[in-house]
Amino acid sequence: MTTPRKLFIKTYGCQMNVYDSERMAEALGASGYEATQTPDDADMILLNTCHIREKAAEKVYSELGRLKPLKDVNPDLKIGIAGCVAQAEGAEIMRRAPVVDLVVGPQTYHRLPAMEAAVRAGERPVDTEFPAEDKFEHLPKGPRAGRGSSAFLTVQEGCDKFCAFCVVPYTRGAEVSRPAERILREARDLVSRGVRDITLLGQNVNGYHGEGLDGRDWSLARLVRALAEVDGLWRIRYTTSHPNDMTDDLIAAHGEIAQLMPYLHLPVQSGSDKVLAAMNRKHTAAMYLELLARLRAVRPDMAISGDFIVGFPGEDDVDFEATMALVRAVGYHSAFSFKYSARPGTPAAERAVLPDAIMTERLHALQALITQQQRAVQESMVGREVSVLFEKSGRMEGQMVGKSEYLHAVHVTAAGISPGEMRRVRITESMTNSLNGILI
Repeated sequence: MTTPRKLFIKTYGCQMNVYDSERMAEALGASGYEATQTPDDADMILLNTCHIREKAAEKVYSELGRLKPLKDVNPDLKIGIAGCVAQAEGAEIMRRAPVVDLVVGPQTYHRLPAMEAAVRAGERPVDTEFPAEDKFEHLPKGPRAGRGSSAFLTVQEGCDKFCAFCVVPYTRGAEVSRPAERILREARDLVSRGVRDITLLGQNVNGYHGEGLDGRDWSLARLVRALAEVDGLWRIRYTTSHPNDMTDDLIAAHGEIAQLMPYLHLPVQSGSDKVLAAMNRKHTAAMYLELLARLRAVRPDMAISGDFIVGFPGEDDVDFEATMALVRAVGYHSAFSFKYSARPGTPAAERAVLPDAIMTERLHALQALITQQQRAVQESMVGREVSVLFEKSGRMEGQMVGKSEYLHAVHVTAAGISPGEMRRVRITESMTNSLNGILI
């Protein structure tokens, strides 16, 4: 019997990279690889990279420096770079890092088995094309292992928005939506393996326009309605969205489809119209607030999370205060906030950067306000009843951890709770980043 080779994947960045890493593991599983949780005993190591944040490529090279001793000890170890840094800098990675055996972009990881075979034949393949074929249809079919109660499912990739700060259109390409039939097939497969909560993924997920079962283009709302009919799928979420693609039918779906959770990640990036225009966002702060008002009209308990960039080129004190005013007006459930960092090749990269001290001061002020709102939201949950989909054991004896419909982590200590079970819980206490509760 052939001994399985071991594969270690380190994933950086967004949920789509998490999904892609799972698919890469499946693709190489057909070539005799099984997952390992440590690079120390791996026969192949893949770094699935993200190009969004500052110095993303340099972090990859630093990681390669840490992995080099493993290859010195085991010359047969294969090391690959995948994801968006691979897409953007594939040839440069091969030139700078002899330790790397292959480079594969996010649209071609279905070709990994052939690339791995080429590496064993002595080649150093690089594949960063944008192929015409659907990579998902070229991944292995057949029985797949059971899994947890929650999963990601990619429905759309790429972006046509070309925000001035963002590298995604250059690393993931133009917007492409998967046909609804293939998404529904994958969703039914996930449910058959125990998944009850699916998050639909896309760089611009609410711009989904895939071919429907009737041969016409479906919107994300139409896709969600079809998914809601999948027996055993209890919860549906989606991320990441653009305000300009929050269509009337999608807003209505939030008030009509019980499986569509009252949680929406809707980045705005700034509260200043001047900065939004410089970012090429093509919406105003007032448009964003009006959109949230419409959503809350159909779903009053809607939890909102967002993204913010502080210190975008040209942002002054008045612009930053506009952002703070918008945050106060919204009342965020949570939000991600970052100092602006120039991404090579984007329009904003040519503009003068603000002093780091100013950006740091503004970031701290924004994060303090967001933290205050997050704590207020959590404290408002005390005494309320929520539905919790339990996922795993907690750290304490007899404790189970799950997610509420609002994506709060909820801890309950009680006998007889199993992973994958959904129970009603009364919240009794708000912790730093989670809630405690008791079964009803």
